Amino acid sequence: MASTANPPSPRLEEQAQFGGHPTGLFMLFFAEMWERFSYYGMRALLVLYMIKGFLERSDSDAYIIYGAYTGLVYATPFIGGVLADQVLGARRAVVLGGLLMAAGHLVMTIESQIPFFAALALLIVGNGFFKPNISAIVGSLYPEGSPKRDSGFTIFYIGINLGAAMAPLLCGYVGEKFGWHYGFGLATIGMLVGLAVFILPAGVTRIAILATALASGGAMIYLNLDEVIYALGPNALVAGFLMLSGVMAYLAIGKGGLPEWAGQPRDLEKLKAPWLLGLSREKVVYIGAFAVVPLVAGAMLLDEKLGVLFTVLDIEMRFIGLLMIVIGAVALSVLFKETFASERVERDRLIVVLVMMFFSMLFWAFFEQAGSSINLFTDRNVDRVFETATVSEADVGKTIQVEVTQALNGRTMGDKTITMADIDGWRAAKTAKIDWPVSQDDVGMGTAGSEVATSQFQALNPIYIILFGLLFSALWAFLGKRGLEPSTPVKFGLGIAQLALGFGALWYGAQQADAFGIVGMSWLALSYLLITTGELCLSPVGLAMVTNLSPKRIVSMTMGAWFLATAFSNYLSAIIATFTGVGHGGGDKSVLPPPTETVHTYGEVFGIIAVVAGASALVVFVLSPLLSKMMHMDESELGGGGH
Repeated sequence: MASTANPPSPRLEEQAQFGGHPTGLFMLFFAEMWERFSYYGMRALLVLYMIKGFLERSDSDAYIIYGAYTGLVYATPFIGGVLADQVLGARRAVVLGGLLMAAGHLVMTIESQIPFFAALALLIVGNGFFKPNISAIVGSLYPEGSPKRDSGFTIFYIGINLGAAMAPLLCGYVGEKFGWHYGFGLATIGMLVGLAVFILPAGVTRIAILATALASGGAMIYLNLDEVIYALGPNALVAGFLMLSGVMAYLAIGKGGLPEWAGQPRDLEKLKAPWLLGLSREKVVYIGAFAVVPLVAGAMLLDEKLGVLFTVLDIEMRFIGLLMIVIGAVALSVLFKETFASERVERDRLIVVLVMMFFSMLFWAFFEQAGSSINLFTDRNVDRVFETATVSEADVGKTIQVEVTQALNGRTMGDKTITMADIDGWRAAKTAKIDWPVSQDDVGMGTAGSEVATSQFQALNPIYIILFGLLFSALWAFLGKRGLEPSTPVKFGLGIAQLALGFGALWYGAQQADAFGIVGMSWLALSYLLITTGELCLSPVGLAMVTNLSPKRIVSMTMGAWFLATAFSNYLSAIIATFTGVGHGGGDKSVLPPPTETVHTYGEVFGIIAVVAGASALVVFVLSPLLSKMMHMDESELGGGGH
């Protein structure tokens, strides 16, 4: 008798539970947490690695490669979801995706161009199988209409952000301080742990979860014991969350693991039966997944070799960008056709989805500057050092030894202005201290201190989400009970407005830079806070809106178009970031302007983003009454029936 994929979930009380939730949720929590650890560990290092590592790319080239990678990462889950739904089942798809991604992180440790692009391709294809299907398994644990489903996904979402917070604090720190390959190696280990948690027996899994949680949390604290409290604090906070989560998962899985039926294929007999050239459907998908990796790697290499295909409005477009435009245009035309062929209520609702899709794409195109332009701005122009010793008046005229930290950035030594390229060069040569001739301008300069790694600042966004996510959920519930909860369009407008304020903070911080072009760390922290609160207003309601407003006959297609728009927004983000390009690679990493010049380049672009985002928010607020009306959420307009 054939087995079915995700059969109707048994009642919640028939499953092993912990805290009112299926114990399988806690296994999936850690599997996804470690996968996100590996992904965001890679994300934190990628642009820095391409510029400072063996590739020695210019800023703009690194941005375009980064954009192609992140764009394709968001495009492949649509295909992976379809293959899992129609052929493999979510469980097998997650294992396949995890293996591909682990291989990708491992290959990334090889410093050669072809392995580099092969690693990106493995990660792109692997993410397509892993990302959508582990979420599908979470949903399958709860019966249809279960009131526990939303809170279950909230717990799962915390796991995602815990992994995203850990990644820069561990992978980023280790990669920047001890060597890029060590950072990527940690990401490999994280992915393997996530895969092991998913496939091992429950008894072994609970031990693995607790051991890795305690070890990783301890490492985050140990590696920062010599740092000042401001640097140690975020690590200790995330480590505490991680260890607590590990203990809870250990207790939960002690009552039972992931049910055997969760994520199984539609028809196991059909999956295993000979299909093509004597191979089963399962084997064909496996072979196809590995076969497509060199095609994706080749496309990215071709993107590199072809360079610029054409230029419109001073925007350079490459092969993968053109490919995304073509795919997006086809998907959009199909959706437009469905929209205007639908009856009035469905048509109005789909128009709302299309309008919100545009503004969502704009939001993420700006938001994703975190991994590109904001990352390099942080590296080159944000004060990341907590000084423990500084130059005094008594030191003027002397030559003293100073630690090689970012505090030297923008300072003048003799007739040379020091940039991050010089500091990176000293670090590559393992030079911990240098002799520094002190001038009057150097008074107050840090000579020793605790430096926060550039990539570690990318932990701020997920840390803020962990701290404020539940608060926002409670706020919407509180307002909802009183009939004051904002509509979906208004929430979108609020999200984009706060994003604008976040980039406005970066722009204003750049205007307040000191005489050496260095910006206070507080402006960056404030920016991440505002951008994150914007995300909490917009992101959770986006997918819910698509599923609520799309006609059931095309809900999968509409969701696919939504993800394709997100994929394109990542590539668009890279194009936007190229306008901040100030570093020139090509084998001479020392060609980098001083901070006094770069700060205004970044500040100008961030200011333009703030203005465009602010204007977009205003447009959404103006349109919100019309869009809310077109959503037809009043049941009377649907003839008394629900949707």
